[in-house]
Amino acid sequence: MPRREFQPGRLLAGLAFATVAALYLGDAQNLWHIPWFTALPVTTGALFLAGIANAVARAIRRQRGTTEDG
Repeated sequence: MPRREFQPGRLLAGLAFATVAALYLGDAQNLWHIPWFTALPVTTGALFLAGIANAVARAIRRQRGTTEDG
């Protein structure tokens, strides 16, 4: 099986979406109250950080001379 390169942006985005899902799941089970607009700043911030992480990872790969497939 071929190894895949580590993509930190996808990791951050996935963790953020899982966090939003967990927050709204707790709200649906009446464990706590989450305002309806909570997902907007969390996902926007996470996508911003994911973009920065991808840019940094790409710059590091270019500096090392690693080629990208795809």
